[in-house]
Amino acid sequence: MKKYWWIGLASLLAIWACNERAPENAQPASDPKPVTETPKPAPPKPISEYEQLFIDSGLVDLQEYIPGIRIDLKYTTTDNFVHADVYGDLEKCFLRKEAADKLKKAQEILQKDHPSYSLLVFDGVRPFRVQQYMWDTLKIPNKRNYLSPPSEGSVHNYGCAVDLSVADSLGQQLDMGTAFDFFGELAQPKFEGQMLANGKLTKEQHANRLILRRAMKQAGFFDIQTEWWHFNAFGSSAVKRMFSRIP
Repeated sequence: MKKYWWIGLASLLAIWACNERAPENAQPASDPKPVTETPKPAPPKPISEYEQLFIDSGLVDLQEYIPGIRIDLKYTTTDNFVHADVYGDLEKCFLRKEAADKLKKAQEILQKDHPSYSLLVFDGVRPFRVQQYMWDTLKIPNKRNYLSPPSEGSVHNYGCAVDLSVADSLGQQLDMGTAFDFFGELAQPKFEGQMLANGKLTKEQHANRLILRRAMKQAGFFDIQTEWWHFNAFGSSAVKRMFSRIP
């Protein structure tokens, strides 16, 4: 085996020569970093048919227009007197700018007197086709006390009426004595004195209604005597002169 000693020597000399040529600070090659793609932004959510109608009609989005206001669209749920979702995928509430200006003032008045409270809106503009559906669906005596017939039209149909309540700092509705869309004397302001006297309406519930009513009326809204939650920015005759009905 001695005759092969020169092969081992040659291998050592080759290794020594490679080390001599390598830079002192040379680092071993590392694996290439994987190329990560920037995630693409999610496509914008399609605008609902009703929302596009309201935008095209020049109405304003209340949540964008009024700081801190809360929206709970009851007719986008089944928690309403027709027990049906009549607005589909609509998530925003709209009013005429002139009505929204008054509502913005009402929010300011409310929060000046009660900084932790906010208006809680259930419904604003209501297309005429929805009004017709509601009228055809509602099967109760004296329904004109609660719903305007399509032949006359509702101030809602012109974007100048709002259904609402008051929420506390946690977003919980104040106790108003009845739920929204309760059709009965207990929900009617004209019977509040009687309901207080017979104990069906508590002083706290009545006081909460007065908080809402005071802010809305000071801002220029008109209440009605059959629903504690309903307020008009203008009278029926005035809105028909000033604005077009939302179809």
